[in-house]
Amino acid sequence: MSNLMSGAKMLLECLVREGVDCFFGYPGGVTLPLYDAMYDHHIRHVLVRHEENACFAAEGYARATGKVGVCCATSGPGATNLITRLVDSLMDSIPIVAITGQVTSKLIGSDAFQEADTFGITRSCTKHNFMVKNVADLPQIVHEAFYIASSGRPGPVLVDIPKDVFQAQGHYTPVTSIHLPGYKVFTEGHTGQIKRAAQMIWDAERPWVYAGGGIIAAGASAELREFAELVDAPVVCTLMGLGGMPAMHPNFVSMPGMHGSYAANMGMSNCDVMIALGVRFDDRVTGRLSAFAPHAKVIHVDIDPAEVGKNRTPDLPIVGDVKRVLEKLNKLLTEMAPLRKAKRAAERQAWWSQVR
Repeated sequence: MSNLMSGAKMLLECLVREGVDCFFGYPGGVTLPLYDAMYDHHIRHVLVRHEENACFAAEGYARATGKVGVCCATSGPGATNLITRLVDSLMDSIPIVAITGQVTSKLIGSDAFQEADTFGITRSCTKHNFMVKNVADLPQIVHEAFYIASSGRPGPVLVDIPKDVFQAQGHYTPVTSIHLPGYKVFTEGHTGQIKRAAQMIWDAERPWVYAGGGIIAAGASAELREFAELVDAPVVCTLMGLGGMPAMHPNFVSMPGMHGSYAANMGMSNCDVMIALGVRFDDRVTGRLSAFAPHAKVIHVDIDPAEVGKNRTPDLPIVGDVKRVLEKLNKLLTEMAPLRKAKRAAERQAWWSQVR
């Protein structure tokens, strides 16, 4: 059943339907219809003192809850004040939906008061962005924004809404399906590649696990621990991956890179097979790429196809959700374990004595 309501109220209904219980923002002229609509709505709004802090708070909310963080800013300077934090959430793969107000549709492109090309400015610092041109499109766009922000490699999505769309009346019908041609999320990983990875790992004498923020984003900490114990491999976690492996676990070494430990960096330099899980081979970890892990065959698992091979060409690429890939790898490795246990024990003892 549809209900006639303003675009502002429609937006609030959409947020509630997406599971939003609070959002962060700072009001301005073109977003006042949204703030007026909040008087009749139970959704919680946290008032900040600067738009950048709204986006920063949304990042923290997303990290702490695992849900999509939501922030709101007005047009022009309000929207541009979000940019730094949008870039941060894009680089750190944090799911955020940023809602920005825009001048009325008929004034777009006229250099109106507090007008900025928010849509153009944010193309490079968001996973995707939208401009709502008709109130009837609002529910579908909001639903797509949340789906894109939270699926695949998480990231920020911006929805730019002109003031007249906030004020326009329309029939709200909840969106129950989604169809995004050209947007496909690879989660399972290629079965053949995963089998090849299991063989490479068991054949390795000096395996090494290089885990990043993808472990945290995928909720794959338990699978990582099981994998490390099955293979008896040293594990290092990047800054974004810290917490993915308990610091007191016997297989955990430390953080790698320029701020990491000697043991972590020397181990990475001397391994023969590196299992890279949800990492981007950041320069703060690798240093000079040509000298990074020079003897290692690299297995790179990442949900974002653009990351695989971007900085270091892997010997075995696997595009998929690291949690699902590790589940399959662990199953294969468990089946192989009885055949390899004795040989592996001697190899690992020698490797661990070198690492420690």
